[in-house]
Parts: sequence; C-alpha cells; structure tokens
Amino acid sequence: MTELQEQREAPVRDREPVNLISELRGLALMLLAVLAFHSLIAKPFYIPSQSMMPSLQVGDRLVVSKYPYGWSWVSASFHVLPRFSQRLFGATPEYGDIVIAVPPDRDEDYIKRVVALPGDRIAVVNGQIILNGKPVPQAVEPAIELPVDPNSPCSDQDYPGLGKRKPSGKAVCELPVLRETLPNGATYLVIDHMRQRLDNMAEIEVPADHVFLMGDNRDHSADSRAETFERGLGGPVPLENVGGRAEFITFSLDGEETLNPLTWFRSLRQGRAWTSLRPPLAAPGGTDG
Repeated sequence: MTELQEQREAPVRDREPVNLISELRGLALMLLAVLAFHSLIAKPFYIPSQSMMPSLQVGDRLVVSKYPYGWSWVSASFHVLPRFSQRLFGATPEYGDIVIAVPPDRDEDYIKRVVALPGDRIAVVNGQIILNGKPVPQAVEPAIELPVDPNSPCSDQDYPGLGKRKPSGKAVCELPVLRETLPNGATYLVIDHMRQRLDNMAEIEVPADHVFLMGDNRDHSADSRAETFERGLGGPVPLENVGGRAEFITFSLDGEETLNPLTWFRSLRQGRAWTSLRPPLAAPGGTDG
C-alpha cells in the first residue's frame, strides 16, 4: 500500500468544536478597541439639525477629534462616565472652533462654534456679538443658494419668503449671509434673517474654564444664549463638557436615500466630501464691517 493510499484510507479527524469563549473574547477586545478609539482619538458625527447652516447641513457626516482640548467625562463614548470637573491634558479652544458640547441637564451632543473664551465679556445687540466692548465685524456677503431637499426643506415657517424656483425648475433656499470675523481672524458665514428674542443678550463675563458657544444659523440655534428649559446650553459651557473639535466632512446625504443601496449614491451631495471645518483666517486689515 502506497503512502497516498494510506492517507486516503486514514480516518478523517473530527473538526475541533468552536471555542465560544475565545470567540466572544475576540469580539469583546475588538469592540473595546473601537470604543477606545472613539473615546480618545476621533469619532464620526451626524448633523441632525440646521443650527450650524450654512457651514453644516442636516445630513452631513463628519469626523470629530477627541484630543485637542484634553479628556474628561464627556470623552467616553455614549457618555457612560459620571460627570466630573477634572480634565486630563486640558487645553482651551480657539475663537471660531466648531466643537461638540453637552448641555448641563442631559446627555446630548450639540455642535456649535466658539465665539468667546474664558474672561471675555460678551453681549448680543440686534444679532451682532459685542466682545469685550467691541462689535464683532459682520460684512454683508452675496446671498447663497442651497438646494431644497428632504434634509433642507426651506419651509415658509423657518425661512419665510426665501424659497425660490430657478428657471431650470430647481428649488433653492436663497439665504442672506454675513461674514463674521473674530479677534484671531477666524472668519465664517452666519445666517441672521429674522428678528427674534435671542438677537439681544445683556453682557456677561465668561467664567474661567468656560467658553461661550453659538450656532452659525443664529435664528435657529439653541446655544449659550438660550436657557436649558428652551433646550439651550444655559450660558457659558464648562470645558469639561466640551468633547472634541469638528475637523472635516466625510460625506453628506440629501435625505432621499432608502434601504436600497443604489439610492445612496444618488443622494450624495456634490462638493461637500472632505471639506475642512477649521475656519480660515482673514487677511490683515480685512476685518472691517
């Protein structure tokens, strides 16, 4: 009998049973690694509201870095840690940073822009920020047109009279914008098309280790100007409640996608992928307004 015949006639060994404990351990380690990365390095974020238009739109997916301002209770994914005031390797945001913050009364992630730092005096008069006694420049820019879609409906209730239809038949929201420039030169567009209560706020001083946050869509943002019972941030935000900095948009969906994967590509908004969310700096002498 040849060696090949012996191998063929040899009894087939039974397969070893799956080690369930080992498999579960591997899955648990993988999950912990993902959670650690999301808690310490970066995590994805979805824009659910219009409060940061035009910089951010409902349907944008972006990356938030977790380390620029240090780590605190808010850094952990799903906010599983109890609240405490200590920070590890804490740092202060810069004017114009877009940050993730948590209100004092609930564990929800808000995304807003830093407009005042610790020790600053800030007021709002007719929609314009007064920072340390000086108006923050706001220059009128040409209106921008955002396509109307399920994620940006441009309703008459929110944007009265701003919905337009172009000769091509395409529906757009024609939004008046202002270019706001903060003391460090950080510049960005804001929308302020209505007169409403939050357009005026008496001067306050931002406490140590706090920042004052506002949405770019000033008429549709519950931010540091709004009380917590209005679902706002209730004033300046402690830095331990700031969980990271928005870095860039990965992709954006217009809301027309369904469970059919073929619709995912059709619903991608053009020109928004890989857009940086760090504000550009105005050229010297270009901040008047």
